[in-house]
Amino acid sequence: MADRNVTKVFHAARQDVEIVYHLGKLIPAPLFDSQVAAMVCGFGDSISYDQLVYKVTGAQIDKSSRFTDWSRRPLTQKQLEYALADVTHLRDVYQFLKANLAEQGRSHWVQDEMEILTSENTYRSEPENAWKRLKMRVRKPKELAVMMEVAAWREKEAQSRNVPRNRVIKDDAIYEIASQQPDDAEKLSRLRTIPKGFERSKSGEAIVNAVKRGQAIPKEQIPRLPKGKPAPDGSAAAVDLLKVLLKMVSESHGVAAKVIATVDDLEKIAADDEADVAALKGWRMELFGQLALKLKHGKVALAFKGRKIVAIDQETSTPPAEDNLTHAAE
Repeated sequence: MADRNVTKVFHAARQDVEIVYHLGKLIPAPLFDSQVAAMVCGFGDSISYDQLVYKVTGAQIDKSSRFTDWSRRPLTQKQLEYALADVTHLRDVYQFLKANLAEQGRSHWVQDEMEILTSENTYRSEPENAWKRLKMRVRKPKELAVMMEVAAWREKEAQSRNVPRNRVIKDDAIYEIASQQPDDAEKLSRLRTIPKGFERSKSGEAIVNAVKRGQAIPKEQIPRLPKGKPAPDGSAAAVDLLKVLLKMVSESHGVAAKVIATVDDLEKIAADDEADVAALKGWRMELFGQLALKLKHGKVALAFKGRKIVAIDQETSTPPAEDNLTHAAE
């Protein structure tokens, strides 16, 4: 894992690399994620390993052992065969995808994603910074202070119990706690997102204490709330149009929409031409971002042409090259 002369191939690498990082104190590099590469090569959003193996090699993997008890020993012969099959086909998949990327000139697209997967910041989970993972649904400094404390408590609890964060309490519960700020068990019990009886548990008591700690933080010590630009009138319609454009570009270029832009990206683009989103940077800007901004400002229109959706340049009233901007209507 530490040898930088050996390329490590994973499928959907993030969780695996997180385990290696926390237990081995290192990040495997160089790294190649076959799921990310497959999305860039036109295999759709988040294709599973067995589906990708079948499409590339024709081999079928028996997944029936996937959810068996892997803590029991000895492992069955069927489990051993499954474990081997879960990695042995990666070489052929890797070689196919690498050649495909090189042929299309998209190798650097995947490399951008690998830099994220091999960054320590992707896997660091200091409790005091756990709130930064959450969506900013708070509007007041005190709400942010409470959210910070509750998120920090959840992170510590999840780490100590070795369970996913949402198994402790869900994100929606943190948002509601930050908004309502229940400073006793009875108030906590009234919240929609809190299960019945939870307020009487040790976790309920810990949350109440976290709320009180948040309320006690001096205002000058609370981070400033980000001031996003307000969504302009008609932004909801703009987002809908951007979704159509994204689907069109995705299908015409054979790249999964999920890799190009997220719904959150589209919402931010609708509100701000200079939004700090991946869709307005690098190859994504060339592929989609520039066209998205033109659509937003009426320089490009979407229309049906036969059974296809086309993007029409409003300044010339002619559709751009169809090989880049069309897709078969469903």
